[in-house]
Amino acid sequence: MRFDDHLFFCAPSRLIIREGARHDLAPLLAKLGYRHGVLVTDRYFAEKTSWVSDYVAAADKCGIATHVYSGGEPDPSTTLCDHATQSILRTMDNQAPDHVIALGGGSNMDLAKALTLTLRHNKPVAHYMNGLGDDEPLPFIAMPTTSGTASEVTPGAILIDPDNATKIALMDNRLRPFIALIDPEFTYTCPPRVTADSGIDALIHAIESYVTMDSTQFDRGHNPDPGYSGRTYVSKMFAREAITLCTEHLENAYRDGANIQARIGMSYASVFAGLSYGSAGLNAVHGIAYSVAGLTHETHGRTNAVILPYVLYELRDSRKQELLDIAGIFGLSDPNDQTILRLAQRLQALVSDLGIPNNLKDFGIQYEQLPQLYADAMSVTRLRTAFPVADTALSYQRIISNAWSGTFADEPAAQQSVPFEYME
Repeated sequence: MRFDDHLFFCAPSRLIIREGARHDLAPLLAKLGYRHGVLVTDRYFAEKTSWVSDYVAAADKCGIATHVYSGGEPDPSTTLCDHATQSILRTMDNQAPDHVIALGGGSNMDLAKALTLTLRHNKPVAHYMNGLGDDEPLPFIAMPTTSGTASEVTPGAILIDPDNATKIALMDNRLRPFIALIDPEFTYTCPPRVTADSGIDALIHAIESYVTMDSTQFDRGHNPDPGYSGRTYVSKMFAREAITLCTEHLENAYRDGANIQARIGMSYASVFAGLSYGSAGLNAVHGIAYSVAGLTHETHGRTNAVILPYVLYELRDSRKQELLDIAGIFGLSDPNDQTILRLAQRLQALVSDLGIPNNLKDFGIQYEQLPQLYADAMSVTRLRTAFPVADTALSYQRIISNAWSGTFADEPAAQQSVPFEYME
């Protein structure tokens, strides 16, 4: 164990993981003195399951009035958040809520996190794009219905700004849930594609945070309360366990949704991966994937998955031991010069086995689009600067070139005919 880490670790105040745990939420909130809540979800969960009505009835018996907002959408926008704020406040007839609950995937949780601010202070969400200032959010309770995003333990919320079609982040440790309630039963009916997309996201969170910038080198910007602060012994411990769980349960959950142990295993994997990256941070996989998403409008998990193998191959020198550790978890137990290549190829095959294209060409990216993809990825500064390589610009070129062709070459083929232009 190393003792030269700069350890900074944040997590939800209460973390509950148990089949049927949702039935404990209303009594717990009542015990803590909460009386007026907002439950943020979408029409599917409000209309196609009994989970929302069951909770509202249980909360009512405990003396808690709950307003249900079921207007959640994939990739929520700032406009949706502002409209939801005014709709909820009007419906509650100026009765101030004292907590916000999210039921759903990462999008519903992103919206709910933003609403913890706008409902309390009645300000447009754009007011918080550069920080929360002195505005405290309402207490937030997360109940995820997928295993992967880990929004139930992390400090951020991602919204779409429709004015320029970009993703913007609210980032503050005060946005972490004060109760993260993970009931694996929510995931039992999750369809295969969602299981794959969210599950591979959990694996990527774990791997990426395991190989990210060390805490001793991470630039916190003199922030005494950073959302992300680089990898430490603690974050790596959670990452290793999450990787192990994903190797054991991800493909089983995808192939057989009725496999309860696989579903429970992925619930734990998602949380452990979130506890790792929620403090350590991420880097090039997500940085490049954001650009892929902008060009293809594919889901978050899929755009990360297509990039992962090529990022790991690029780290074969700077993170050799860590990659050998991961290779061992995947059963590649003979460390030699080819082991890291075999690991990258194993992950490439896993992505394909989950029904996700494993190269950018099959994803629909045109060769002529690579320079724009590169420029957009390089502009995501916080993720680019956390990538532990000597020459980030050259590394990004190699990653994108290899990801397009589905190969593992040492030089970017795109240099031959399509110049990459570096953009700060």
